[in-house]
Amino acid sequence: MTDLWNRPTTKIVSRSINAENPDGRPGAGAAAASPLGPGRKGSAFLPMDTGQTLTLADIEGPGVIRHLWMTVPDRTADGPFVLRNLVLRAYWDGAPNPSVEVPLGDFFCNGFGERALVTSDQIVVAPTGGMNSYIQMPFRNGARITLENQHHGPIPHVFYQVDYTLGDKIDDDAAYFHAQWRRSNGTTALGEDHIILDGVQGRGTYLGTFVALTSLHRYWWGEGEVKFFVDDDTDLPTLCSTGLEDYAGGAWAFQDELRNAPDPEVITFSAPYCGYPQYVRRDTSGASPFVQDAPPMHGLYRWHVPDPIYFDTSLKVTLQQIGAWDRGLFERTDDIATVAYWYQHGTADSGPTLPSAQARAPR
Repeated sequence: MTDLWNRPTTKIVSRSINAENPDGRPGAGAAAASPLGPGRKGSAFLPMDTGQTLTLADIEGPGVIRHLWMTVPDRTADGPFVLRNLVLRAYWDGAPNPSVEVPLGDFFCNGFGERALVTSDQIVVAPTGGMNSYIQMPFRNGARITLENQHHGPIPHVFYQVDYTLGDKIDDDAAYFHAQWRRSNGTTALGEDHIILDGVQGRGTYLGTFVALTSLHRYWWGEGEVKFFVDDDTDLPTLCSTGLEDYAGGAWAFQDELRNAPDPEVITFSAPYCGYPQYVRRDTSGASPFVQDAPPMHGLYRWHVPDPIYFDTSLKVTLQQIGAWDRGLFERTDDIATVAYWYQHGTADSGPTLPSAQARAPR
């Protein structure tokens, strides 16, 4: 990142794309007219039909995406779960496959199609549904960012802004940003780990993880360890956490105390590099007249910024599905959706196919 007090000698310019300036051209913002007159907030958002893909940005490089901001309704008259039904994609340097392909809410650490406040170093979700990414995304020749509507109906308002610089010196050694969504929807066998990331070949750096876990069993759900199989690792990983809540920076089940009665208090939190911002036990979609009880939902994140995970030839990341109760540990099969964020040299090969909107639907 460029130091604000020490500008580089090379020519770097700041640009911004939104509905008021869709091309990011200098001197071309705020041109659309409104009832207040010319140039007075005349194009603050774009509508999006069902099945439509908006091109949010199409930029010629070299440059760096430095900030993404978006907000959309989290439900429409056609149904809830907009945040799970919209798909964010990013393509670098004309690559045919997206290096980023993630449901919109999950990319911004909002799982289950639910809004949640997040205050972290890389992702901030502010009131109400202001989704911000500060992840640096370099490109050499071009960057294209799109948003696809797989919701059951149109989205009347898509507000967005892409802040970037041009003219940055992108070294030959610079890696491309990637993000990928995977789900184990209660279908894995007991003792089978959820795969967060696999198939990554070459050199890179793992940036972070978002986990959206819906508990399908009784008792504590978070004893599973996050394992990083780096380079030549086979059966056992080089890096391994001591439990899911430990990986997300917490301890002792995110509770005020381990006790049977009265009910413990679950404590959510959001910090620069780790957090547990989502704990949901009731349906808030408004899509049913029946009792609003729901399976417990837990959203966690972890950023490896001060403690990056480097790999030279390959990387695989998994999450064990293990629970605990008074009689000890036990194997579980939960509904786990995750986002892996990483940098690697070279753009994405063909990864796993993103499931349909129906297959991504929260429980």
